[in-house]
Amino acid sequence: MQLSEMTFVVTGANTGLGKATVEALASKQVGRIVVASRSRDKTQPVLDALKVRSPKTDVQFVALDLGDLASVRRAADEILAKDHTIDVLVNNAGIAGLVGQTKDGFELTFGTNHLGPWLFTEKLLPLVKRAEQGRIVNVSSQGHYRCKGIDWDAQRRPTAHATALPEYFVSKLCNVLHAKELTRRLAGSNVTTYSLHPGGVATDIWERRLGKLSILLRPFLITMEEGAKTQVRCATDPALSEESGLYYTKEKPREPNPLAHDITLQDELRRRSEEWTRG
Repeated sequence: MQLSEMTFVVTGANTGLGKATVEALASKQVGRIVVASRSRDKTQPVLDALKVRSPKTDVQFVALDLGDLASVRRAADEILAKDHTIDVLVNNAGIAGLVGQTKDGFELTFGTNHLGPWLFTEKLLPLVKRAEQGRIVNVSSQGHYRCKGIDWDAQRRPTAHATALPEYFVSKLCNVLHAKELTRRLAGSNVTTYSLHPGGVATDIWERRLGKLSILLRPFLITMEEGAKTQVRCATDPALSEESGLYYTKEKPREPNPLAHDITLQDELRRRSEEWTRG
């Protein structure tokens, strides 16, 4: 299928990597981009710019707060009601360095970076399965290598660490586990999955975490456009249509944290995610 006939759903595209991703997709003249972000007001400049960049692309907005499961259900239901086949779902949105709990009582980073995207993906899966070659792309991080395991009880409590970094590492491992579990579950179907590290990107996350000190990191960080390349390749490159469940960095497969291959852990994450998002 030609890109001009394909529908892409991208979460968190009002800024940072998500914005760079939808801009790259628009440059490829794709058929439809559904931008799912928390604030329409903050996203509107991006929507307007996409229409200028690619006038023939159907650009749509859906309100989505991944830290609120009711919002996730509403957003998914709105997309389902449109009944457009989804060729690619890019689970891009996420947080880092924030502490607290979600509205549903889950650790804030885990709830926002894994549980919300997991439910969003599950609800939209029927539309992805309809695609000629559906893809699910999870934006993870090399931080997942630093995760040594998952404390399930901790995911039902407020963030335990002031930096929220250990919680971030757990959530990013969950992104990889999720992609791998989906690959097993969807084996033999026309849906492929990908997880990835976009690189050390110069996003506003660093400024929020480090304040003025973030300027010292800039020479070592890549641009958002460079960071988006791996997820855009996973989303669009025909050469990857026969690959599924792999973890990518710098646009190439890389061996993930050994825990990512643990089938028991993959299945436990799915079981708990199903239980915790039931409603």
